[in-house]
Amino acid sequence: MARAVDNREITQNTDLLSDRRTPQRRSEKSCLVVLAGSSFGEMFQVAVGRTVIGRGEGAAVRILDDGISREHAVIESDGNQAVLVDLKSTNGTFCNGLKISRHQLADGDKIAIGANTILKFTYQDELEAHFQKQLYQSALRDGLTNSFNRRYFLDRLNSELKFAKRHQTSLALLFLDVDHFKRVNDNYGHPAGDRVLAEISARISGMLRNEDVFARYGGEEFAVVCRGIDLAGAEALATRILSAVREMRIEHAGRTILVTVSIGVAIAPGPSDVHALIAAADAAMYEAKRQGRDRIASHKAPTQAVKR
Repeated sequence: MARAVDNREITQNTDLLSDRRTPQRRSEKSCLVVLAGSSFGEMFQVAVGRTVIGRGEGAAVRILDDGISREHAVIESDGNQAVLVDLKSTNGTFCNGLKISRHQLADGDKIAIGANTILKFTYQDELEAHFQKQLYQSALRDGLTNSFNRRYFLDRLNSELKFAKRHQTSLALLFLDVDHFKRVNDNYGHPAGDRVLAEISARISGMLRNEDVFARYGGEEFAVVCRGIDLAGAEALATRILSAVREMRIEHAGRTILVTVSIGVAIAPGPSDVHALIAAADAAMYEAKRQGRDRIASHKAPTQAVKR
């Protein structure tokens, strides 16, 4: 004999089937992933309410590329739907190739702002978000120190130098080298040397602005790119870094390691391109070492090489 089926049971079974076929947006988060531009690979979560996109300090999605207004656009979300609204930006907001003033976003939409920034609007669950974060970290970050890697540093320095030339603003480049780093490895071992690099990186990163770029250039050498800072400002920052590193007490295997750094400073305008600016900062750093280490020197002229 056939069993009578309650309408409520049919409804429940249909809901379960629907849940299996359709992703539940309750478990997913709306995000913006940078597909092109200086922040390539970075992911920003779109919150319920208003998420401002721009280059201003108050923007939740802060992009520092050229041509982006301080408050360029906003995404208005109620948790189910998201609407992109242009905030009367200077150069406009584009979605899927069309200039928009207001546009309801769908998964996969491409948002173009500024000279070369493209954002992808997407829904991601926790696993996808974690994977995207790992991908971003591995592509742009140094595995040991978590500072930006050399490739990203060179890309950003190139774009920052172009920005400085177009807008006739200053750009500072600091080169830092850990003094007598070979002695650290020889006296304490390479794991201790790795610990020194990681802790110096963490200390310096915490002293910088969000728009500054801190990168591991290679070995025990780091670089800092600072937009809109003149020579006096760059030297003041270098002095603070010197003091902060000098005061560090790095503990490893029951031993305390003390280190210092030498810093070279170069300013644009001056050097004509990326390679010239790097050479100027590098020469200044070697001058600081020649003068006794644990000090700063600003670019004047190349000097003879010295032992690190």
